Amino acid sequence: MSVVKSALSASPEELRANREFYDGRVADLRARRAAAVAAGSETARAALREAGQLLVRERVSALLDPGSPFLELCQLAGEGLHGDTVPGAGIVAGVGLVSGRPCMVIANDAAVHDGAYSAITGKKHVRALRFAWMHRLPCLTMVQSGGRQFLREGGTQPGVFADDGQFGSILYNQLRMSREGIAQIASVHGPAADSGAFVPAVCDEVVVVRDQGALAFGSNAGPVPADADRANRQDGNTDRLAESDAHAIAILRDVVAHLGDVPRQRRDVGEVVEPLHDPAEINAIISADPRIPTNNREIVLRLIDGSDLHEFKPDYGDTLITGFARIKGFEVGILCNNGVLFSESAMKATQFIELCCQRDIPLLFMADINGFMVGREAEEAGIAKHGAKMITAMTCANVPKYTLIIGGSYGAGYLAMCGRAFKPNALIMWPNGRAAIMGPDQAATTLAMVKDDQHKRDGTSWTDAQREAYKAPVRKTFEDFANAYNFARNTWCDMVIEPAETRDVMALLLDLAGRVPAVPLRFGVFRM
Repeated sequence: MSVVKSALSASPEELRANREFYDGRVADLRARRAAAVAAGSETARAALREAGQLLVRERVSALLDPGSPFLELCQLAGEGLHGDTVPGAGIVAGVGLVSGRPCMVIANDAAVHDGAYSAITGKKHVRALRFAWMHRLPCLTMVQSGGRQFLREGGTQPGVFADDGQFGSILYNQLRMSREGIAQIASVHGPAADSGAFVPAVCDEVVVVRDQGALAFGSNAGPVPADADRANRQDGNTDRLAESDAHAIAILRDVVAHLGDVPRQRRDVGEVVEPLHDPAEINAIISADPRIPTNNREIVLRLIDGSDLHEFKPDYGDTLITGFARIKGFEVGILCNNGVLFSESAMKATQFIELCCQRDIPLLFMADINGFMVGREAEEAGIAKHGAKMITAMTCANVPKYTLIIGGSYGAGYLAMCGRAFKPNALIMWPNGRAAIMGPDQAATTLAMVKDDQHKRDGTSWTDAQREAYKAPVRKTFEDFANAYNFARNTWCDMVIEPAETRDVMALLLDLAGRVPAVPLRFGVFRM
C-alpha cells in the first residue's frame, strides 16, 4: 500500500468559496445537458408522436438492456455554432449494452431539421464510428435523415462534402469496420434521403419500418406506403420489414444476440475500493481563480481506489505526478501535472510510459499545465530534446490512452499530455477545463509587447489604460476559445463531465478497452 495522504492547506473559507463557484459550473453543465436531451422544437416532437413514432432518445432507451449505462459521446456538439444550432447536432451517439454486448448506438434526431446532416453532424458521426472502430464495437445506426444540410449555414459544402473526416468518412469507416468483422446494422425509421441513404445501404443488415422508412436519393425524397415493402421484397435494399419502431428495435436486439461470443475482459479487474477521501470534495479543492494553482495531488487521491498510488520516481521531476493505481478495479498508469514540465519531468514521463507499455497498462493523462519550461537555462538543459522524448513515447504507446483536462492545458503542454491530435481513446474535460495555444493572460501580454515594439519603431507611445484596453479583447478571445464548451461544440473533446462522475466514466472506458486484443509495441527514435 502507498496511500497518498491528504495535505490540504486551503482555509475553510477558501474551500467554501471554491465549492460555491464550482457548484455553479456543475449547474451550468447540467442545464446544457438538459437542453441537449430536449433538442428540437416541441412542434417537431409533437408531429413525430402524432405519426406514431418514438422520439430519438426513446428509441435508444428501448434498444438498450434494462439498467444499461449509456456512455454518450459529444452530447454538446454544435451548441450555438450557428446561432440556432441546438446542442447534440441532430444525432445521439454513445455506447451501451444491447443483448448483453457493448455496442455503439448512433441515432438521427428527426426533431432537429428532419435529421439532416450539417457539418457538425457529420463530424460527430465520424467521431462515434472511430471510437467504435478503436474498441471493435458493433455499430447500430437508427436512421431517419433528410440527407445533407447544404442550404443551411450558408451552404457549407466545404464542411460536409469534400474532405476526410466529413460525410464520406462515415461510409468509409462503416465499410472498413465491416471488412474487419465489426458488425454494421441499421434500422430505417423514416426517410433516408440523398447521400443519407448510403448510411444504411452499406450496412451488413438493414431493418426498415413499414409506411415510415424509405431509402431514396434526392433531397426531397420522402416515404410512401410502398417504399419499405418494395425495398424489402423487390429491391433487396433491406433485409427485414418491421411494423413499427418498437418492432424494428426488437429485431435489432435479436440480430445483436446472434453476433457470436461477447469479447471477454482480458485484464485482471480488482475489487472496487472507494477512495479514502470523498470525490465530491474535488469541487472545493479546484481553485476558483485559474491564476492560483490547484494542488493536483489532492485530486488524484480522490479519484483512485483506496487513495493508493504506487508512485514512480516521487522525488524526481516532481512537477509531474506519475504512478500506478486502480480506478474501480481497473489498473492505470497516471501522469498528472503539478506544475510546468521541466527536462526532469519529461524524462520521468518517458520512462514511465515505457513501463506502462511493457506491462500493458492503460495510461491516464491528467492535464493542468501551462507548458514546458522556457528560458536559456531550460534550453541548455535540453528541454526540447527531453520534451521530444516524452512526446515520442506518448505517441507510440499502443496501450489505451485517456486524456482528462482538469484545469488549463496550453501550448506544447497540451500536446505532450496526449492532446486530441495524438488520438487518445477518449478526451474528457471537466467544466473548468481549458485548452489553447497559450493562456489568455500570456496571449494578451505577448501581443501587447508586439504593440510596444511598434510604438518604439514609430516613435509613439500609449498609456497604461490604452494598453489594458488593448489586452482585454485579446484575453476574452482566448478565454472563449479555450473554454470546455467551445471544445465540446466543435467535437474537440468527447465529453464534459462532473469531477464526481470521473470514476464511473473511466471504469466504462477501461472496460471497453480491456475487450480489445493487445497491439504490438514499437517505439520511434528517441533523441539522446
